[in-house]
Amino acid sequence: MLLSRISDFEREAGDQSCYQELSDGWSIAVADVIASTQLALAGRDRDVNFIAACVVAVLTEVMSSEEAPAAIQFGGDGAVAAVPEEHYKAVESVLAALAYWSQSQFGIPLRVGLVPVADLKKAGHSAYATLHDMGNGNAFGLFLGTGIIEADRWVKQDSKWRLSPREGALPGIDNLSCRWQPLPAKRGKVMCMIIDPLEGRDDTLKQVLADISACVPGGVAAPVGPVQTLTPPAWPSWQSLRRELRLPSSSGVISRVFRAFIGSGILHLAYRLGGRLGGVDAGRYLKSLVQRTDYRKQAGGPRLVLDVTEEEIIRIEEVLRIAEYDGRILYGTSFSDAATMTCLVGDFQADRHVHFVDGEELGFWRASLVLKDKLVQRMEWVNKGVSSD
Repeated sequence: MLLSRISDFEREAGDQSCYQELSDGWSIAVADVIASTQLALAGRDRDVNFIAACVVAVLTEVMSSEEAPAAIQFGGDGAVAAVPEEHYKAVESVLAALAYWSQSQFGIPLRVGLVPVADLKKAGHSAYATLHDMGNGNAFGLFLGTGIIEADRWVKQDSKWRLSPREGALPGIDNLSCRWQPLPAKRGKVMCMIIDPLEGRDDTLKQVLADISACVPGGVAAPVGPVQTLTPPAWPSWQSLRRELRLPSSSGVISRVFRAFIGSGILHLAYRLGGRLGGVDAGRYLKSLVQRTDYRKQAGGPRLVLDVTEEEIIRIEEVLRIAEYDGRILYGTSFSDAATMTCLVGDFQADRHVHFVDGEELGFWRASLVLKDKLVQRMEWVNKGVSSD
């Protein structure tokens, strides 16, 4: 089954008619870093982002083609993906291998699992997917339905759905890089939002997205851009190189370091010389980079990273508070002074690259903690209401 595609996030991302319901043969792949709290306190947030992007990299390699991109989504400290039946075994293998590698190379425990859509449906949960088409075979996965949220919860709460780490190949992982320094907010603050519809209120998402867009159009609030503000790093930092050198590769350490410095240096020099140097078109790359960042996502509900002014923050939070007070959603937010970016580059000359954005210091993760507290409070309130009847 080929997934449908959208190109206008603001207009189509909250519209279920733009998605396809996943059939029983599909599964939902879930991966998340277990020790995010301790890692964040230790200042290892970029390592966490890197591991999450590694999940996207290996799943992209085993499931995607230019004609049929896979529906995969980066989540800051993890990832989620829709897995067709024919790719189940390959995905199972690379997820288990990635969990093993993450622990052995980074000391970061990665929880991975697969939940069949058929089991989600039996429990009353639906799962819908589409692709946010970014052009030239580049796409991000978007998801609607309670099944996506429940799959994540099931893997976290029940070992039945988890995969055991084991050694194995990690194809595609060496396409990752993390060389950009945090990108400071240009308009005020970087605001991360996680918004979940309450049961039976999926219809509200389209309206909530429209209300947020009325506060600040998505293109204006993109945390990466405009193009004129971006300067490619002249050389990779040693921190980013240390991450990349832990990636499995047949090349030696010296040659990999050399290629990293040469690649960054040529791109930076091309930029300084007006955008082009031989076959390297830095201007085209930066323009595509801005367009191909995943700062707007949908995973059961909207997940947004926006660069917003103080006035826009007030207006957006008012929209969210009203929707939450009306019993339509629950939400969590966090704020940072900058955004972080991790890059998956197949071939930037051929325009094959996408870029994953988070708020600095794990903005998505911090927003998820706020949402989790609200979910706990709501369950306590519901249980008290039931017991008092």
